[in-house]
Amino acid sequence: MSEFHEVDETHERAPLISKDFAETSLSNRKTTSYSALSIEKGHPNGGFHGSSMGHDKQPNGFMNGKVSHGGGEHGYMFGGRKRVLSTRLSFSESFDKIKLTWHDINVFVPPPERKWFHCLRNGDGRAEPGAKQILSNVSGYVEPGTLLAILGASGAGKTTLLNVLNSRNRGNLIVDGDIRVNDKLIGKGITSVSAYVQQDDVFVGALKVKEHLWFQAMLRMDPEISFKDRERRMKEVMHEMSLTKCQDTSIGIPGRVKGISGGEMKRLSFAAELLTNPPLMFCDEPTSGLDSYMAQNVVDTLKRMAATGKTVVCTIHQPSSEVFAMFDRILLMAEGRVAYMGPAKDTLEYFKSGGFTCPVNYNPADFFIHTLAIVPGEEAECQDIVKRVCHQYQNSDYRDAVLKKVAKNYSDHTQYEEAFADRSPYKATWLEQFRAVTWRCGLSNIRNPGITRTRLFQTLFIAVVVGLIYWQQPNSQAAVQNINGAMFLWLTNMTFANCLNVVNTFPLEMPVFRREHHNGMYRADVYFLGKMAAELPIFLFLPVIFVTISYWMIGLYPTADAFFYSMAVVTLVTLVAVSWGYIVSCVTDDIVISTAIAPPSIMPLLLFGGFFLNNASIPPYFTWLSSISWFTYANELLVTNQWANYGNITCAGADSTRCYQDGHDVISSLAFTVSDETLNWVVLGAMILIFRIFAFICFLLRSYKK
Repeated sequence: MSEFHEVDETHERAPLISKDFAETSLSNRKTTSYSALSIEKGHPNGGFHGSSMGHDKQPNGFMNGKVSHGGGEHGYMFGGRKRVLSTRLSFSESFDKIKLTWHDINVFVPPPERKWFHCLRNGDGRAEPGAKQILSNVSGYVEPGTLLAILGASGAGKTTLLNVLNSRNRGNLIVDGDIRVNDKLIGKGITSVSAYVQQDDVFVGALKVKEHLWFQAMLRMDPEISFKDRERRMKEVMHEMSLTKCQDTSIGIPGRVKGISGGEMKRLSFAAELLTNPPLMFCDEPTSGLDSYMAQNVVDTLKRMAATGKTVVCTIHQPSSEVFAMFDRILLMAEGRVAYMGPAKDTLEYFKSGGFTCPVNYNPADFFIHTLAIVPGEEAECQDIVKRVCHQYQNSDYRDAVLKKVAKNYSDHTQYEEAFADRSPYKATWLEQFRAVTWRCGLSNIRNPGITRTRLFQTLFIAVVVGLIYWQQPNSQAAVQNINGAMFLWLTNMTFANCLNVVNTFPLEMPVFRREHHNGMYRADVYFLGKMAAELPIFLFLPVIFVTISYWMIGLYPTADAFFYSMAVVTLVTLVAVSWGYIVSCVTDDIVISTAIAPPSIMPLLLFGGFFLNNASIPPYFTWLSSISWFTYANELLVTNQWANYGNITCAGADSTRCYQDGHDVISSLAFTVSDETLNWVVLGAMILIFRIFAFICFLLRSYKK
């Protein structure tokens, strides 16, 4: 492919890269090496690095060294041909264009009984006996300016190969082979110069389309890019992916919030990856869920990206004949082996030479996939066909051409790892990450009816019911039990209600977190702290509402000090319960399990909280449960606050010795002491901190689950 190609100057479609966005990148290139088009002394072609274009629908350009404002086109003219400006935001000039090669990739699934052990290799690098091989000696390459499509029937190994190449979603797979970027070995650092559009669309459904893209832009684009340029780039991508009309529509929460269509979700996933204009793009089934028009539009976008000098690799399932014609090169997979790799235009002739002729007016992609598919009941015959086609490829000039490309530097073990060693995987600072994550979590909480309105209604309803049940307790012996019961009911309600409110927090969003975290958008601690910070206001507000309503309805000790004291205790208990809920939420990804284990985990602590069982009569072997129960400490604070300054309590019975004389008698009868006040406050505060630290540890363990 030549370095520069002609493009149609009359096409009015939105550019992948705007003039202003490009000019900003060029101006910043002096210090951060942004653009694939750079001006340097002594460089060929007048000191310009150029990105190839080669597609008749790309409108970018500058003309004759001057900016052309007509028709929305911005490019550069050299020798009568328009040359297009590429603005990949990179840290190193060597990654302006990427050639990706892989040699003898072998992938194994470890035996079921040993999946927990990640190093299932013998000393010579071979997988141990019992491991199932799912990719066998796969070699290939893709050069800048090329769109490579990986085709094959279900189970052929397409997605596995894609995940191996981009060093994501490998799980416990055993991988052998050689993967190189620009002829040098590279490992997980490939994620820093590539983007990956995965098959499953994962979003925070309460956000609007433009808010999701803004969040992505804040965390994925280089910090030197101004907010104005980020917003401009976001609008360009929305226009390019036909998302402008739905930019103010919520993405959607199934069963709760109506949102965008499945096709729009797929385009939104694609748009998020296009924001940074990456030099290397991986796409897993980018057209799944789209109609034929939008599928063609998406592949057309990939084609134009490749035409700007980018390297694009995608898996695709049953493309239409129009879509198939857009691919530059094809990699056909069958049973984990390569059946063909070469120019797309040669595929039909290749199969014909092997005795497989595609019928007239038949979709070539369907023909190839059907030919190489394993049909149930015809396994032996189908496998013979696969072996025949793969053997043909092994002895073909196409394989020789591939090996010539990938094996010439096979003995060179120079790695790019050092280029990534001192580079943080995160574009944004810790504070910027925290601000963005907290902003998104806050929006999600406000807009999710299950988080805001339901919680508020629940709190108001129960507060009123409790107030009505214990309405205006008099100064009497019977009122002592009623008041103590009402205060303990406060603790019980705020514990169960708020703990159950958060047990589903992390299981529901763990897929979103894993994808964004491993894409280098934010740190694990940022997400955890941002999530807690966004939820803190509601958990401070709910106990205030609850106590304010029920305190005066019950008729508790009528002073402002006692009222605010009780409010502080209940608020602290709410935060402890939420912290416990975070632990439960982080120990499993299963919502059903987390919901099921939360109540039983609280019940023992509830029983030893000083209401159902007097502290003085707790069996010695259960005293430790009382020591770790927040009910014990909070109940003691509420009881002493209510009764410490309470005077004479009316005794209507004949035997006054059985009556509580004053508030101190009530406190003593429960084996509580006023002197433990400071300890109780400290323990409750420590529980919040300790529970959340433990929850964070559990969260880290779950977040790195393969």
